[in-house]
Amino acid sequence: MAIWKKTPSLDELREIHIATAVERLGIEFTAFGDDWLSARMPVDARTVQPFRILHGGASVLLAESIGSYAANLCVDQDESYCVGLDINANHIRAMRSGWVTGTARPFHIGKSTQIWEICIVDEQDALVCISRLTMSVLRHPSRKTNAPEQP
Repeated sequence: MAIWKKTPSLDELREIHIATAVERLGIEFTAFGDDWLSARMPVDARTVQPFRILHGGASVLLAESIGSYAANLCVDQDESYCVGLDINANHIRAMRSGWVTGTARPFHIGKSTQIWEICIVDEQDALVCISRLTMSVLRHPSRKTNAPEQP
């Protein structure tokens, strides 16, 4: 059974990330299933550090981008939205070229927090980085109370 309150659309994912860090780093959302979302990122001049290997920060940006969007698809977006609270990453394998693919899967989807695991692999499915992302579920400011809106 799908966990999504709103079914992902790859076209919408592409459109919403125009003119963001996601677009600038060449991240492409590629697939989703009932309880996972994936995106890939090139290992090139945009994403490497001075030693010409994949920058850990780029891996974290990929992980948070996937997990954050997945988290937001699990809430009623008219009432709530999710923002990152904590992220960690263990960098397992260096990458010098090619593509890495991250896949986010939930550990916990609660009313006030969500916890996601994002595994980033190379083109041979070897683990490059594993990340855990904690998201805070917030209510939209105008919907926090039942008080009438001010004129």
